[in-house]
Amino acid sequence: MSDEFRLTPLDVRKSEFRKTMRGYEAPAVEEFRARVADELERVVREKLALEERVRLLEEQLAAFKEREKAMNDALVAAQQLRAETKEQAEREAQMIVREAEADAERRLERTRRELERLEAGGQQMAQKHAAYLASLRALVDRQKAELEALAQSEALAYGKVAGSITPAAEREAQARKSSPKWIKSIVEE
Repeated sequence: MSDEFRLTPLDVRKSEFRKTMRGYEAPAVEEFRARVADELERVVREKLALEERVRLLEEQLAAFKEREKAMNDALVAAQQLRAETKEQAEREAQMIVREAEADAERRLERTRRELERLEAGGQQMAQKHAAYLASLRALVDRQKAELEALAQSEALAYGKVAGSITPAAEREAQARKSSPKWIKSIVEE
């Protein structure tokens, strides 16, 4: 219905009817018109109040729909962020594990090389030690043999008190004659 066909309380109050001879009683019609106008006025006020309430409720509904949409968007964004964060954390964890494994492998390889170097050094030291001991034994054996030879040669020349009265020049000459070549080379230098 359009607005031009609507009946307002003012229309009812101002409406006039022609008078006829056999018409209705004018006071009863006027009273009825007043009651209709009052009722129409109440209905119009109620309608306006309801329309205003509907408008407010529609605004609230629109606001709630916007909030719901915003909350849904925020929920979707939070879920995406959670998924991305979890994925990022898994990638970082895998990267940390790979780096730790690579670091452990490098350290293990360094330790192996160091162990090999130390074992080789230990073997060299053992060989040098064995060579030194052999050289020392040989030196001791030579010295012992020289001492025994010297003791025999002096015992024959002087008897039981050998070596105690031999002049220094004579002892040097005898030592040069009976000493091995390597000792002679040291003394002559």
